[in-house]
Amino acid sequence: MELRQMEYVVAVAEEGHFTRAAALCGVSQSGLSAAIRSLEKELGAPLFQRTTRQVSTTAAGRALLPFARRMLAQAAGGRDAVVRASRQLSGHLRVGSEQCLGVVDVGSLLERFRLRYPLVEIQFVQAGSHELAAQLRAGDLDVAFLAATEHLGGLGRLELGRRDLVVLTHPSDPLAGAAEVTWEDLAERDFVDFRETWSVRRLVDEAFAVRHLQRRVRMSVDDVHTLLDFVQRGLGIAVVPQHVATKPQAAGLTASSLPDRGRPQWVVSAASSPLAAPTAARFLELLVEANLEVSPAA
Repeated sequence: MELRQMEYVVAVAEEGHFTRAAALCGVSQSGLSAAIRSLEKELGAPLFQRTTRQVSTTAAGRALLPFARRMLAQAAGGRDAVVRASRQLSGHLRVGSEQCLGVVDVGSLLERFRLRYPLVEIQFVQAGSHELAAQLRAGDLDVAFLAATEHLGGLGRLELGRRDLVVLTHPSDPLAGAAEVTWEDLAERDFVDFRETWSVRRLVDEAFAVRHLQRRVRMSVDDVHTLLDFVQRGLGIAVVPQHVATKPQAAGLTASSLPDRGRPQWVVSAASSPLAAPTAARFLELLVEANLEVSPAA
């Protein structure tokens, strides 16, 4: 079993999709599929159940996953140890992130960076994407993880992943149980949403505006768990990135898809300031390295 094969196994298991896993690992889908088939032949058991709609992990695949993750973690730890012994980096690094991005584990990246470069002073702030972009432009942040693609100007941007938006409702809501709802179904409804500095708020506002539809945002929050709590209490419905609907705090709520045509997507990127400290380049190198090792946590 090769390390690269373990990377592919983890990526497919976490993404549930061969195409997304291949893009994440920086390899063609045919190359990834061939590597998985070769591993399955070597082990004498299928690791994934493939259908036209989804990919799920078999019992054999689930048994292999902890060992695959351990191999990747050991390889990353070894690489960090070598870097620490051979390269010294000092200074500061200012990082910002929107909450619950779903396609990148920011805490894990900060931990690895601290272990690899212990002399660098790390500062971290959490805020909405548009506020983070403003701080990058002002030179108050070096790197930010955000879900905005517009108004980034001269900021460097590395796309990390995309998610569809879904509608979350209380089980007693008239829309509960619908596999798909239209934007017209949501007009004039009471919403729980984030403040305007959050990118998902802008996405949903623009989706309603372009269709000349009205909606009422009754509750504005700055926290994902508060939003889910308010929907759980029947205080409104919400449109959120798909991964938010899978959080434990969303248990019991119903998630419905939006029509494919014109559906906005949640696009997560790492953005960097042209005024960034030299440490930012090393942090982005580590980010790319981590993306090639293992699928980001949801």
